[in-house]
Amino acid sequence: MSNDVLPTLGFHHIGLKASDFDASRVFYAALGMREVLSWGEGERAITMFDVGDGGMIEIFANGGEEYSANGKWIHLALHVADVDAAFDTALAAGATVVTPPKTVELQSRPRLATIRVAFVAGPDGEQIEFFRELEDRRG
Repeated sequence: MSNDVLPTLGFHHIGLKASDFDASRVFYAALGMREVLSWGEGERAITMFDVGDGGMIEIFANGGEEYSANGKWIHLALHVADVDAAFDTALAAGATVVTPPKTVELQSRPRLATIRVAFVAGPDGEQIEFFRELEDRRG
């Protein structure tokens, strides 16, 4: 089934604030998920795991006070070919701006990556990220 409004729209990842970052990394790896990218250190560490079909789980260290007994999903990320167009479409549909489109060079491991992202808030305040990896900077 295709999307007639944003034809290249697809699920990319969902972000989880972990109360115990290392335990979460071990858990998702034990489920057979492959670590794709990691960046940051300590309380700012982030790791992305491929769940097996290209969809990802992004784990954030330092779940802190916002952590609840059943975890804290912090955003839904959708892969798009054109982040800016998807952002504009969401705003036209009633979303509010969280983070306008921007390009970010991640100092990631095992490879460097450049991404284009934008965040909006949906009707209930849920955060939606539009995501596209621009290039693979292997070095």
